[in-house]
Amino acid sequence: MEHLDVLIIGAGISGIDAAHHLNTLRPNDSYALIEAKSDIGGTWRTHIYPGIRSDSDLFTFGFEWKPWMGVPVATAPEILAYLEEAVQEIGIRDKIKFNTRVIQADWSSDAQHWRVLVENGAGQQSTLTCGFLWTCAGYYDHAKGYTPRWAGMDDFEGDLVHPQTWPKELDSADKNVVLIGSGATAATILPAMAGKAGKLVMLQRSPTYYMARPQIDEFTATLNALDLPDAWYHEIMRRRFLHETETFVARTRSEPAQVKKEMIGVARDHLGADYDVETHFTPHYDPWKQRVARIPDGDLFAAIREGLVEVVTDEIERFTATGLLLKSGKTLDADIIVSATGLNLTMFGDVVLKVDGDVVDPAKTFTHRGIMFSGLPNLANVFGYFRTSWTMRCGLVSKYVCRLLDHLDTLGVASVIPELRAQDMAMPVRPWIDPEDFNAGYVMRSLDMMPRQGDKQPWIMTQDFFRDRVDLPVADFDDGTLVFERR
Repeated sequence: MEHLDVLIIGAGISGIDAAHHLNTLRPNDSYALIEAKSDIGGTWRTHIYPGIRSDSDLFTFGFEWKPWMGVPVATAPEILAYLEEAVQEIGIRDKIKFNTRVIQADWSSDAQHWRVLVENGAGQQSTLTCGFLWTCAGYYDHAKGYTPRWAGMDDFEGDLVHPQTWPKELDSADKNVVLIGSGATAATILPAMAGKAGKLVMLQRSPTYYMARPQIDEFTATLNALDLPDAWYHEIMRRRFLHETETFVARTRSEPAQVKKEMIGVARDHLGADYDVETHFTPHYDPWKQRVARIPDGDLFAAIREGLVEVVTDEIERFTATGLLLKSGKTLDADIIVSATGLNLTMFGDVVLKVDGDVVDPAKTFTHRGIMFSGLPNLANVFGYFRTSWTMRCGLVSKYVCRLLDHLDTLGVASVIPELRAQDMAMPVRPWIDPEDFNAGYVMRSLDMMPRQGDKQPWIMTQDFFRDRVDLPVADFDDGTLVFERR
């Protein structure tokens, strides 16, 4: 039976970053990556809908250790090419077990290791063991997106598709397309289909905030003209976007009404004085209570302004054979309905976790700095940020895990497990994500299955890069919340 020091679940951006840090900070560790897909890329391999692109700038969504030299918002093919370059540069492709998924992992207190059951694409199962389990599988179910159940759905005679499982053969040319939703996915698909479909409608229950900015602004053009070394250019742009994010998020908390006014004003500037911005682009919540969708060069606004996309703000009464009946009484004819209605969240890549044969319910654990979990030994999980690029947390977690593994070696112990101290028992039990801070539908639907947090460190999932980048590198492993055991 194969034994590894570290097993990484997932070969997307989180898993690749974890492997890089093991290579550089723990070069003597044996490790492998388990990837359910046939190639690297994770979400960028799953999603193939029209126009698929990043919703974060690539200078922060890309790796700290590999310069990104393209435009801020990149397409999926560009991102996959970047990730492939990274994999080749750090030499890890032969460490990835493709078309393989982890079914369950069972920690043995006697053996002080994880016993991991995996299954390949042919349905054949095998077992391996590892000293440390590092889950980098993201936070949503790759197999199936979220689609609400509406009355009459079975009556619809056209094509009903979810962006996450977009049919490669789907032809929208000269057809009536209704896209349900107004988030980042809608803001990507609509400009890509504009001018190709016969009629294109974005149907939203309520408006969303959009951030429209040029791909190449004056600052970027000036920087490009300087012909700087790649590493310098990447670092300057990275710091720029981080500073802008920090400033913007702080303003949404200190002066939400003013930020709201400004963002609605941008929509009005793009769409024109005669457009009904109050109905279609004035959200009922403060900025950043849900994700703000990026639209590079204002392409969605341009498609609407040019009459290529119609926006309808209403609710669905029912599906019909030929489209949708709305609660206002209006009907929308459709040959294709796209349900851009969100994700189904999962925890630990849906791997069944056991400790000495007993199944662990994630919802009954407390998070330890958003990385480890009470009652789960030798396990780390990567869960990124909502307001800052996902990868910014990947890097912090990777360095934290490697420093923790170094600490185990220094102590001469085999395992570490987070445990609440007596003084922690009185903490209020709070959800994984605070609904008062961030209340996107896909998060609210999944809170019951997610781990819990308290009101003080280390029992908090901060969702704050600017706090984590100070706290995590100096986090105390000997504060009494981590229990170490010898073999």
